[in-house]
Amino acid sequence: MPQSHSPQGSDGELRAALLLVAALTVARLIALFGTPLELYPDEAQYWLWSRTLDFGYYSKPPMIAWAIWATTAIGGDAEAWVRLSACLFQAGATLVVFLIGRRLYGPQTGLAAAALYGLMPGIQLSALVAATDAPLLFFLGVTILAYVNLLEADGRRRVLLAASLGAALGLAFLSKYAAVYFVVGLALHLALSRSARAAWTLPAAAAALAALAAVLAPNLAWNATHDFATFQHTAANAAWSGVQLFNVAEMGAFVGSQFGVFGPIPLAVLLIGVVLAARRRQLSANDLTLLCFSLPPLLIVTGQAFISRANANWSGAGYLAGAILVAAWLMRWRARRWLIAAVAIQGAVAAFFLAAVISPGLADKVGLANGLKRARGWSQTTELILDRAEREPGLTAIAVNNRFLFYAMSYYGRDRLGFGAPPLASWLLMEGPRNQAETTAPLTAAIGRRVLMVSYEGWRRAEMQADFAASRDLEIASVWLDPRHKRKVEMFVGEGFAPRPRNAATGLPTPP
Repeated sequence: MPQSHSPQGSDGELRAALLLVAALTVARLIALFGTPLELYPDEAQYWLWSRTLDFGYYSKPPMIAWAIWATTAIGGDAEAWVRLSACLFQAGATLVVFLIGRRLYGPQTGLAAAALYGLMPGIQLSALVAATDAPLLFFLGVTILAYVNLLEADGRRRVLLAASLGAALGLAFLSKYAAVYFVVGLALHLALSRSARAAWTLPAAAAALAALAAVLAPNLAWNATHDFATFQHTAANAAWSGVQLFNVAEMGAFVGSQFGVFGPIPLAVLLIGVVLAARRRQLSANDLTLLCFSLPPLLIVTGQAFISRANANWSGAGYLAGAILVAAWLMRWRARRWLIAAVAIQGAVAAFFLAAVISPGLADKVGLANGLKRARGWSQTTELILDRAEREPGLTAIAVNNRFLFYAMSYYGRDRLGFGAPPLASWLLMEGPRNQAETTAPLTAAIGRRVLMVSYEGWRRAEMQADFAASRDLEIASVWLDPRHKRKVEMFVGEGFAPRPRNAATGLPTPP
């Protein structure tokens, strides 16, 4: 059985962990409510979903929309309230890290793990944006906490913990389907650990599966009635077709990004610890448990990056267990100076990040403006387009050719769209829709009599114009995002929408 450590005598570490979580949360709240940065288009998309609660959406499970609905119901639709749940989820995740670390290795290791996790560079971003990673990590943490307790429980308590594990895992799946990495880790742990197999009695397994099924059932039913849209989108993200496969440069870029996301010292410690364990062919029971939940996401996504591509946060499911394991190894190796250095470096990065969020000009001065451009200029872009629309009498629609622009306009134009204004629609490049904006609000002949067409960065404007009987009054306008970057939109009025046939092979419009 795994070795456990009694929480007795850990009051000081618990207070320190609570103070750490409170301090980080307060700092993040100050940044959230003080930043001039606007919503990313994906955040605006999740906000739009939250206006109509459902058990699933085109590209993501429903948790992010539910969370935004809850916080905006309390404080309104301002950017900070849209993002608030991320800050709260990460506060909870940091506390869960402490509880897992204390359970497996003792209160000092738990506190060190909480500091490494809470100050992790990737977690700083995750705590300040409305996205699926924060709820995923919180519920994955609760799932792992239930699991490590289940391994030492018996009787009725074991069954109750198994049911809690199943429910928490279901909520993790409702946050992001990357929760499947827990299933991978569990299968690996069961294959490698006899004591783990012994802990899963038939009643415990039945309780876990029943709770998981109960939580997931509404989302599965939604997908079944929507052609499994979310599953298809998740699979399409892997991009195993239509791109150059087996990309060493992409894999190298992903691995390099993990030093920035996880932290340079913690990731180096994790890799060194794995190599040492492989050479010695020896792992403690608790190390094995955490390694099963931290290593598979890193290895699988590295393989995905080599085959096709991968975003830096796709391995995020391994961050939480990885931070605990790194803290445990540093404590065991008596490498306190390295631990202090890791916490100090990540603390400095966190402080700079929060300062840059509050004052984006700081990021501009150090050459990081490009990383913030997607959170700038959307309200001004929206106003520019809607002002043009108001000058055009008799419009039957406003149509854009970019989903980012569609969602940004939906959010920043929420007080002007509606109330007799022409509807916002999406122009379809392909034969069928490729995202939820194109699925729910396509430009059709019924609303295409006189349309203000908006081409993002001039993309495909000629094809857009060719879909109308007539087009006129082309206007090109720009919005400066920072001293070096600007966003361009090209607008014209299209009359008589009659889209050309799309090529049967490519789905693209046939040449005019």
